[in-house]
Amino acid sequence: MRIIAGEYKGRRLNAPENNRVRPTTGKVKEAIFAMLMNNICDAVVVDLFAGTGNLGLEALSRGAEKCYFGDNSRESLKLISENISYCRAEDKSVVLPGSYEKVLERIREKVDIFLLDPPYKDGLMNGAVEKIAELDLLSDDGLIVAEHHQAEILPDKIGAFTKIKEKKYGTIIVDIYSK
Repeated sequence: MRIIAGEYKGRRLNAPENNRVRPTTGKVKEAIFAMLMNNICDAVVVDLFAGTGNLGLEALSRGAEKCYFGDNSRESLKLISENISYCRAEDKSVVLPGSYEKVLERIREKVDIFLLDPPYKDGLMNGAVEKIAELDLLSDDGLIVAEHHQAEILPDKIGAFTKIKEKKYGTIIVDIYSK
């Protein structure tokens, strides 16, 4: 697992020793950032189910201004911190421990891009998107990127958000929502 482009290009990130964390594959990550290309520069980003920090660090590498990394696993929080340090991105990173609800409640600014990649079988996606809407965290032209398994079908509308794009990569689907 490595950073694909930008300031931290080529850096290999620490990965978990077990299969409890499922990092986004390079192919899917490349596709996500191709879709976000015009929105990433100077953006405030949230990597909500951060795991290793892979997506958030890619966003910072490509010009995001700041990234909040949220996760509730001690192992993941350790990996995220190590990877942030390795990329020397501490000044642009905020690590928030806890459930996605607690993480979202601690963010006090509008967010331009949410990167959501929860554990596939836990059914957390709709709740996370609804919480973002409830807290009114998404900027007016912001985007929510929802990565999920094809077995989980996301609706065209979740709360105040409408699906504007859907792409399939093998068994993985990436949906993008906006206001």
